[in-house]
Amino acid sequence: MSFGASSLRPAGSATCPCGRAAFRECCGPLLDGAPAPSAERLMRSRYTAFAVHDADHLARTWHPRTRPAELEFDDTVWEGLVVEDADEHGDAATVSFRATWRRGDERGAVAERSRFLRRAGRWVYVDGDST
Repeated sequence: MSFGASSLRPAGSATCPCGRAAFRECCGPLLDGAPAPSAERLMRSRYTAFAVHDADHLARTWHPRTRPAELEFDDTVWEGLVVEDADEHGDAATVSFRATWRRGDERGAVAERSRFLRRAGRWVYVDGDST
């Protein structure tokens, strides 16, 4: 996996790519290494990491059993996120979401039901099913 800081991060007061609040109050601290207080917040921060090409955050928050050896970003522009459902039970959780994107003139959406586990007190992404 390629590691490194992203130059695509928004300014602290700009709206976070996940759409919830200002970046510095929303996903910014999580991308800097703070633990996510919930699986939903982790999912939002991972969406933001894809949007700003933050491979470090994605690697750190991906379960080692399912984490890919490499991650490459393309020219996809992530345009919006809607969390449809979040369900936590102890150290396991699911989050269903829909994310819209564009690549040149092409537009589309990804819908997934993601699975998360809490390991050593921190939420990590395990895997997901397209919905």
